[in-house]
Amino acid sequence: MDGNALIEQASTYLPEDKVALVKAAYEFAAKAHQGQVRMTGEPYLEHPLNTAMILAEFHLDAETLAAALLHDVPEDCGISLGEIESKFGSQVVKLVDGVTKLNKLASRARTGEAESKVQAENLRKMLMASAEDLRVVLIKLADRLHNMRTLGVLPAEKRRAIAQETLEIYAPLAHRLGMRQAKWQLEDLAFRYLKPRVYHRIARLVAGKRAEREGFINEVSEILGQELDKAGIKAKVYGRPKHIYSIYQKMGKYDAQGKTFGDIHDLFALRVLVDSVSDCYKALGVIHNFWRPIPEEFDDFIANPKDNGYRALHTTVMCQGTTPLEIQIRTYDMHRVNEYGVAAHWLYKEGKASERFKDEVAWLQQIGDWREELDSEEFLESIKTDVLTDRVFVYTPKGEIKELPKGATPLDFAFRIHTDLGYRCIGAKVNGRLEPLNYTLRNGDVVEIVASKIDKGPSLDWLNPELGYIKTSHARTKIRQWFAKQERSQCIEAGKQIWDRELKKLGLGLPGVDEVAHLLGYDSADDLFAALGNGSIHSSQVVLKLSGELESTGEGVEVLPPRKLSPVSINVLGVGDLLTRLANCCHPLPGDEIIGYITQGRGISVHRRDCPNIIHEEEKERLIEVEWGDVAQVYPVTIQVDAWDRVGLVRDISAIIAEEGVNLSEVSMGNHRDESVTLYFTLEVKSVAQLSKIMSRIYSVWNVVSVTRKGELSVS
Repeated sequence: MDGNALIEQASTYLPEDKVALVKAAYEFAAKAHQGQVRMTGEPYLEHPLNTAMILAEFHLDAETLAAALLHDVPEDCGISLGEIESKFGSQVVKLVDGVTKLNKLASRARTGEAESKVQAENLRKMLMASAEDLRVVLIKLADRLHNMRTLGVLPAEKRRAIAQETLEIYAPLAHRLGMRQAKWQLEDLAFRYLKPRVYHRIARLVAGKRAEREGFINEVSEILGQELDKAGIKAKVYGRPKHIYSIYQKMGKYDAQGKTFGDIHDLFALRVLVDSVSDCYKALGVIHNFWRPIPEEFDDFIANPKDNGYRALHTTVMCQGTTPLEIQIRTYDMHRVNEYGVAAHWLYKEGKASERFKDEVAWLQQIGDWREELDSEEFLESIKTDVLTDRVFVYTPKGEIKELPKGATPLDFAFRIHTDLGYRCIGAKVNGRLEPLNYTLRNGDVVEIVASKIDKGPSLDWLNPELGYIKTSHARTKIRQWFAKQERSQCIEAGKQIWDRELKKLGLGLPGVDEVAHLLGYDSADDLFAALGNGSIHSSQVVLKLSGELESTGEGVEVLPPRKLSPVSINVLGVGDLLTRLANCCHPLPGDEIIGYITQGRGISVHRRDCPNIIHEEEKERLIEVEWGDVAQVYPVTIQVDAWDRVGLVRDISAIIAEEGVNLSEVSMGNHRDESVTLYFTLEVKSVAQLSKIMSRIYSVWNVVSVTRKGELSVS
């Protein structure tokens, strides 16, 4: 590409004096980078030129284009920021300086920092700069997009690292800014390097049916265009192809439903562009009269825009009787904003963004609150969970709108309002009704927090991910900070209580607490107790880590009884209800070629066909054909629940067990004493982690006093 293409593109929307600024920046950059070559073998100027061209396609202002052309000049050419300011002004040098600072992160090899920490610090700096001037992040997005287009020249390991960061950070950030064009390109390019075989397989499948689909889309586009014209609606109707990564995501959902690629009907969708909002709804009426709509597939994003500003009507109809067809209806202005996001209405007057624009990126302001509170990795977690996710909008009792990640709870809402309100939260009303603190908020909910008058502090249970009290990293960090400020002696005491209540109840037959502490990397038992007591580590994490550590050292803790295979796991001569067990000598796994051995009194022992015991077996008549059926390994465990009796107690506990997808094989009741009751539930669980989660949830049921695992298991 040469500079003429950029100048021509800029001339389509910028006044002549602004185009002159872009041209001057190009000439300056060309001279500065003269003789420099990229790893691709191209002149280095190709990179800043292509970065600027991407931004010009988004119709960014002249200062942004100039900064994109100059963004590598200070670092790679030794030209001072002062010289750039004297030639191009304060706005341009501010943007160049912002991008330059982002590029100065020391590499992992030089600093020895973990990749995640480097990535986190990179993101922190980028978003901090964005909060001051979002054009910095727009330049960085364009810079990353061009780098992804030329990623093939880098070593495989580096390609994968950059592609992973792009998919986790840059593509969601483009989505959050409403820049759909940049988002899908970043996703497809990253996907190409992360899963090259899958990428090329989908590309071939799409190409193989392209002619057939395009013929269908052209036909229905013409038919719909004629119907809209008859109704007096001026519209542009055309097909919109799905992108490779979005098809991959859709294929995953279809696989779960037992469907194949051939079942995906909406690889292409129709897009209808009209002049006004009223024409959008008129067009919708015409479409629904002409083709039968699927009611549950209608969304009105005009009345209820997405959090990134996206507006359109979405509907799916049964086209030509049997084929589902997705149709999007939007105005030309909506289309421009939907494709280019914040860049579509970048209006600068005397260096200040319009008020409308400020409202759309208000979420950036919350990032400033985290500037001093979080370390880099906590910051990265907060951005991923609290910012770069789907959103839900709820109201305060005064009618103020609050934006939270999808899946957020009343507790998340409380901490978003004020940290102190979160600490004092004892309940919540949603739409006037009392709801549990782990209730999942929905769009339009009115949330009122019931707060204690005294500073009671948070509960450690709020940090238990299995109980679902909090979704946001922001709330989690605030709770951890509260416990971190408590006296160490208090934390140790709280940790001891957790050890007794949460870990001993599992009946793990644990080794001594000092040994456990050392296995988990703590110097002493008190350090482990303090970590449990201040929320640094949760009991479920201890169980998982402990099991893994002891297994790796060969010591082992028998955390569950011998496994039980479902009756249809092994089919013997086509029959699935015969007594079988897996042989300990060869440990066959699903997928291995297997054969059965008829034992004396213990049913059929299942071996791998290459098992030495089978190969050298002299009594061949005791061998029998077997095959894998539907394998489901479960472990029978009985838990004891002590509670104050009430109507619906067993129902509530059984509902929790059912929600976890666990089979409840037996329920029994102990003797009543006064109003108390002891219940025994025999469950078939897949792992100790699943058991721990179920027990934690049952413990939170109203009137439950304790939950313990029946029987102690010893160290093997």
